[in-house]
Amino acid sequence: MSETNDANATNGGNGATDANATPPRINILTQYIRDLSFESPNAPGVLRGQTKAPNINIGVNVGANPVQGSDGDYDVRLTLNAKAGEGEDMMFAVELEYGGVFKLQNFPQEHLLPVLFIECPRLLFPFARQVMADVTRNGGFPPLMIDPIDFAQLFQQRMAEERARQQVQPS
Repeated sequence: MSETNDANATNGGNGATDANATPPRINILTQYIRDLSFESPNAPGVLRGQTKAPNINIGVNVGANPVQGSDGDYDVRLTLNAKAGEGEDMMFAVELEYGGVFKLQNFPQEHLLPVLFIECPRLLFPFARQVMADVTRNGGFPPLMIDPIDFAQLFQQRMAEERARQQVQPS
């Protein structure tokens, strides 16, 4: 009775193993600020006499597109919006669109979307968070330190919304 090596059985018996395959790689080619806006419409009055912390609303969005003329390069953009206060009590409003160009190599097609919408923004987030903190501090306020974001949960919500939208639309 002969025994078959599992690696040979799964690779056509040629003795090659998955260890010889090139592993998936992510490289950040560049990072950039595409758009940055800071408003404090009620300054300087709003900078004095604050007795309580304002209500702060934060919005997050992620977008990704292939870079034209390249193979495996993707432009991933993380958009962060934050507003402190409302109306006459508006302290500040800040919007940042922070991007990065990523080279993705050796990823199976079914893994591309999760990598683009989870892993790439996770790598960009600390830099975008720092920009938001610096801008609000330079605007005369305490630095806005955005809590870590669960990009996997955001991706799952987005995919569920997309599936629901497809079910609603007629075929």
